[in-house]
Amino acid sequence: MGNDGGSIPDRRDLVRTKAKAEQADKGNQTRARWFFCALSKRVLQEPIVSCALGKLYNKDAILEYLLDKSSYGDGEVICGHIRSLKDVKVLNLTHNPSPDKSTPIDGDTFKVQFACPLTFKEMLGSVPFAYISTCGCVFSQAGLRTVSQAENALPKEESKDDSKESSPVDSEKQYQLCPSCGTKYDKSQDVLTLNPPPEEEEIMHANMLKRRAVEPTKTKGKKRKAATDSVQPSKKRASVNSNNPAISSTTRAIAAGLAEEESKRKANMSDAVKSLYTSKDGPQRKETFMTMCTFTRYA
Repeated sequence: MGNDGGSIPDRRDLVRTKAKAEQADKGNQTRARWFFCALSKRVLQEPIVSCALGKLYNKDAILEYLLDKSSYGDGEVICGHIRSLKDVKVLNLTHNPSPDKSTPIDGDTFKVQFACPLTFKEMLGSVPFAYISTCGCVFSQAGLRTVSQAENALPKEESKDDSKESSPVDSEKQYQLCPSCGTKYDKSQDVLTLNPPPEEEEIMHANMLKRRAVEPTKTKGKKRKAATDSVQPSKKRASVNSNNPAISSTTRAIAAGLAEEESKRKANMSDAVKSLYTSKDGPQRKETFMTMCTFTRYA
């Protein structure tokens, strides 16, 4: 550039090229998904829960979010689909028998806490894991698939219940028993992948929306019933009081006393006052001096 022969400019020195987009470290992403809470970004500690999309959370973080949804800035983006604790499942995790000899992640000595109870493969993200939504037990997909295939290979015993007609919904379901706790589950619907890839997460999200669409809508029948029950106690008390002989006798005594006082009051009236309520012929008038000689249009 200075005609001194000391430097020769290259094209990249003269022409500005578009900078390459930064790529996130896959190792750090894997560590964040499998060892840290998706909401609070703290290390996963039991009790650990998972949602219908397979994300891992600390249960205390979910409780904080449900009590105050502004406690985490990106809470609505991460777990906005969680409405209550019914939308998450507490996971039954198997501790790694040898955490000190766990496989390092990208040269890091981070210890793997959990492993599959069937294959003893560590839960660090290199092997896909899944959990059963009915009981919360966690297994590697390979181990769970092997056990289910072996169970299907066994001959089924004939029972008396086989003679009964099963509903078409039950016939479509493929029931299995959990290898850990023996809970019954549907292999096609109750097995959810933990930290699935984006494509599978979209499918799981669509399945979640379908299940929620089938759920019965909540009615306000109980609240209305409680309101009517709170309004009607006075009527119930009145009916109870009328059926009670002690209270009815007291009421009759009070009515008799009032009638006696009224008769005494009328007995002490002067003739001028009595003429206001009675006619000269004797029978009592239907109207008083306040309503005499008045005309009612629509009577």
